[in-house]
Order: sequence, then structure tokens, then C-alpha cells
Amino acid sequence: MKNLFLIVLKIYQFSIPKRFRRKCLFKESCSHYVYRRTKEDGFSAGISALRYRIHNCKTNYFITENNGKILLVTTRYEVIEEDFLSQKIINEFYQQNLYCPKR
Repeated sequence: MKNLFLIVLKIYQFSIPKRFRRKCLFKESCSHYVYRRTKEDGFSAGISALRYRIHNCKTNYFITENNGKILLVTTRYEVIEEDFLSQKIINEFYQQNLYCPKR
């Protein structure tokens, strides 16, 4: 099962152009993260990683700043720290004037 799942992930990565995929919230894209977890930790860990990403990778999120770090809060109220967020999300946060540094 593990090898079949890894093949399906690779087919997805190569067959669907990036411009048709949703913008990823995380530094490591969902498919790459799931592939890595499956390869390193096995099939069940890969499925768990896939479930986690599907449940947390939604467009309705809230971004805030706390103690100088950007935090993303998902619709399930899970907090994702800046270190795990994609640079696109961080840049949008700054560009949309959502970030107001303390004076």
C-alpha cells in the first residue's frame, strides 16, 4: 500500500500544473509533506498527514501577530507558527496591511 500511495502522490505532483492548485498555507506543500511522511514513517503516517493537511488547509483562516511572530489560526482553531507558513502567506499578511508593528 505504501508504494502505491507514493506512486499516486508522484503522479499528482507531475500531472497537475501548479497554476491549477490552490495556494498552499504551509512552507512544504501538502503533497510533498504527505509524500515525505509516508516514505519516512509508513502508510498510516502518510494517511494521517493527509487528513491533517486536508482539515487545516482551508481558505478561511485568521492571521495574527503575537510577540513578533506571525500565527495562522485555522477554521478548526489550530495555531500554525510562522516557521511552518509559506512565504506567500507571510508576504500577503504584510502587503494587506494586516500587520501593524507595535510602536
